[in-house]
Amino acid sequence: MIEIYTDGAASGNPGPGGYGVILRSGQHYKELSGGFRLTTNNRMELLAVIEGLKSIKKSGQEVTIYSDSKYVVDSVEKGWVFGWVKKGFKDKKNKDLWLQYLELHKLHKIKFIWIKGHNDHPENERCDVLAVAASQNKAALAIDSFFETEKNNSAQNLF
Repeated sequence: MIEIYTDGAASGNPGPGGYGVILRSGQHYKELSGGFRLTTNNRMELLAVIEGLKSIKKSGQEVTIYSDSKYVVDSVEKGWVFGWVKKGFKDKKNKDLWLQYLELHKLHKIKFIWIKGHNDHPENERCDVLAVAASQNKAALAIDSFFETEKNNSAQNLF
């Protein structure tokens, strides 16, 4: 059994953002984080889940993901994302990340548990610290190229 705790953050939404992840299984413990110069909170929440799942080395694992993101948890647990696939993600954001998640979803037995954010949950609080720190590390911020390309295309389509 693997537990993954996740959190995402963005300042400005869109703005600089980051994700934080804790993986835990028995005595094994690992923290992950990363930041982007321009992104959204929902993208970082979902990317945290993806990065956590990508870190699992063997397929077929039982994985419980704890997230304070209703967007992520409900999209999977209520089956919305599977309906979005059937409709080609029409009018839905973050298609690129959802497609990555769905590939990883096939590899494991995944269950999501929603936890209330900023409610003194130790792992959630630690993930928040990791996400915020990553979002504020200006020297290490990566480019969320899909988001920035989509944003520019949307702006061009306004005129």
